[in-house]
Amino acid sequence: MHAQEADTPTTAWPRSIAACLPELWNRVLFPGRCAEPGGIRWRSLFLLVIVAAALLYPSLAFPLLEPDESRYAEIPREMLARGDWIVPYLQGEPYLDKPPLLYWLVMLSYQVFGVADWAARLVPALAIHATVLLAYLFGKRSFGERAAFWGALLLALAPGFTSMGRLLVLDGLLAFCVTLSIFAAFEALRGHRFRWSWWLLSAAACGGGILTKGPIALLLLAPPLWLFGVLGDRSRRVGWGAWLVLGTIVVALALPWYVNVCLRVPEFAKHFLWEHNVVRFLTPFDHQQPVWFYGPVLLLGLLPGSLLLPPFLRFLSSGQHDVSDRRGPELGFAMLAGGWCLIFFTLSGSKLPTYILPAFPFLCLALGYFIACSRWDVSRWTRGIAVTSFVLMCVGHHLLVPWYAKYRSPMGRPEEVARLCADPNTPVICYPRECNSVAFYLGRADFKSFRSKQVDPMRAALLAEPRTVVLFTHRHSLRAFQQFLPPNTRLTYEAHFGLGDIPGAPSWLADKIGWFAGETAHGLCDMAVIDRPN
Repeated sequence: MHAQEADTPTTAWPRSIAACLPELWNRVLFPGRCAEPGGIRWRSLFLLVIVAAALLYPSLAFPLLEPDESRYAEIPREMLARGDWIVPYLQGEPYLDKPPLLYWLVMLSYQVFGVADWAARLVPALAIHATVLLAYLFGKRSFGERAAFWGALLLALAPGFTSMGRLLVLDGLLAFCVTLSIFAAFEALRGHRFRWSWWLLSAAACGGGILTKGPIALLLLAPPLWLFGVLGDRSRRVGWGAWLVLGTIVVALALPWYVNVCLRVPEFAKHFLWEHNVVRFLTPFDHQQPVWFYGPVLLLGLLPGSLLLPPFLRFLSSGQHDVSDRRGPELGFAMLAGGWCLIFFTLSGSKLPTYILPAFPFLCLALGYFIACSRWDVSRWTRGIAVTSFVLMCVGHHLLVPWYAKYRSPMGRPEEVARLCADPNTPVICYPRECNSVAFYLGRADFKSFRSKQVDPMRAALLAEPRTVVLFTHRHSLRAFQQFLPPNTRLTYEAHFGLGDIPGAPSWLADKIGWFAGETAHGLCDMAVIDRPN
């Protein structure tokens, strides 16, 4: 007995927790083999193209939502009018918060289709559509065709991705750049040798992400690649030479614009690189939310995919060999890429729902892989829920959102706004925040904005002109400002932009909608004319 025990080989346990993690990752969590790449199934690809297109393109022409959409529509309009492709401008002043790639693409859209709200939204809509197709085309290489189809379909039907990403914000374009960069980098690591063509594509996409929203594109790419090399197969670690090549390409793509804008506007480096990246992450000055903020956002945003989370978590934690053998390294990498994005933005003090858009493609592919290798692939419930989600999203995209945008738009009374604000000889002041949608639709780039702490400069501006139109963007701003009207001025006209009745809606429903929508137009509460008699 003792002799037999002495002859039996024993497995040496790792001597540290760090050494245990690769064992846990490779032998317990994701012990399966690499998935076999699948070919394109043209019927699946056609369906994804049609579903995404039906959700994205038919209703892009609704009023701009304040404040983000109006800002990102107005900046490229002013840049195009100036013929300046370097410095972003907003109401005639340099706008230094973000890099220019979205502005450049919207400017190109304006040149082709004319200056319009739908032409501006076409850019993020195309980016979201392309990301859905990327999820399928890259997913079939890593997970197989059925998993890629279900993952891309879940992504197209996810309201947190498609509904939010199609709006005129930076995050849809960033999600495309980050998705392409991470998928291409993973393709470079797969196989028996490092594939430089995929790595160069990843570097180019990362450079595009840095021109979209700054260093965040590199911060979302590098950690999951590094972790995958540490936890998984050592042969898949990215060497310093490859990182140096990637860094060189990123710098070559992004640095020329950063240098040019710093030469033109020297304060850009401190304002954007320091305040809007480092300070905003560590000690936020806006968009502060609790640490659990992205939990509900993810659950609602992933619908209907989040309905699968309980069985998916059981699938991930199961120790049965027939289940664990289906969890391969590709699934582990998708969880790393999506999970790291969630963790990163959870750690940030500034949080908005759209920040986590880059996590959706990887999480949806993981859920799609679960569907493809389980009974849910052939369930009528899966198809029924997918069809129901598509119908509901069509109703939301093509009926509810345009109605809501028009109902809340500052341009809900266009004749009155144009009568007072269209004349370029009449100065317009926004207080205490910008109202850029009025400027966009009237084609003006000379609105002045004053914050609540800038009452004295605003009083001086009113005294300098015989007549000034003031757009009050908070509901109580007009009443408070009346107490501080400068001498020798008087308020000669005022209009309250309250929301009107909802035609055909019963009183109880109108009350509920009114509570949700608020009391005033989104971004414009009151408008007043201040005269200074001679």
